[in-house]
Amino acid sequence: MSTVKPMYEWNKTPWRKLEKVVFKLQKRIYQAANRGDIKALRRLQKLLMKSWAAKCLAVRRVTQDNKGKKTAGVDGVKSLTPKQRLDLIGNINLSSKVSPTRRVWIPKPGTEEKRPLGIPTMKDRALQALVKLALEPEWEARFEPNQYGFRPGRSCQDAIGAIFSAIRYKKKYVLDADIAKCFDKIDHEALLKKLNTFPLLRRQIKAWLRAGVMDGQQLFPTLEGTPQGGVISPLLANIALHGMEHRIKEFAKTLDIKKPKGKGQVSWQQKCRSISLIRYADDFVILAR
Repeated sequence: MSTVKPMYEWNKTPWRKLEKVVFKLQKRIYQAANRGDIKALRRLQKLLMKSWAAKCLAVRRVTQDNKGKKTAGVDGVKSLTPKQRLDLIGNINLSSKVSPTRRVWIPKPGTEEKRPLGIPTMKDRALQALVKLALEPEWEARFEPNQYGFRPGRSCQDAIGAIFSAIRYKKKYVLDADIAKCFDKIDHEALLKKLNTFPLLRRQIKAWLRAGVMDGQQLFPTLEGTPQGGVISPLLANIALHGMEHRIKEFAKTLDIKKPKGKGQVSWQQKCRSISLIRYADDFVILAR
């Protein structure tokens, strides 16, 4: 248990003040990522993850704000008291020791299938929320502009608006698709390589990815994918899918299409003067003209 005396009682915590402190640090992380200053970026991320304000916000998010706050992990912990929340703040630090997630099956809307969720322990959820506070501004500076799912300040309506604006005045070829079992098939090593973060955080994220899942009384290994239900999983999925638009444009340049009446070949780039991709999570639309 933590021996550090908390600065405030939980119910008297000045949340607005703490949010300003964290936001200023996140803004500096974003600016460092924008200008490519990796040394300053890593220093600021470490500073944020040691910040008492950030730890408070991470704990509040998973114990009060989230809808799944009363869903227990393998440790059975849920619905923490204010004193337990303060104790948790002092116990969330980067380490490679994690617990497996607990598998919960929920129905998919409109089908008889069920979607597996992996519910981490309360401590792992709080630590994931803390890590997300540090990683998110770095990747917000890098993400492609047409990514809309699981990003702050963006919604499904924004993706719909982007599609409407793209097809409003000119006819376009449209390909609507999604990635089957996207969360379940993410390659761990490729994701960690793309993250390219400092060693301690890399080991922590790798430990979460490899933690395994408890389904009933049986432990199953997790050799690929990110657990749906984890706080940081949507961000990791976005990082894994980052660069899709660039790769699709590069691939399109290699395609040859026959001209009408068999008059030789023409490249896709000549045929279609513009190509763009609009993505919401693992659903995407390719628009070509």
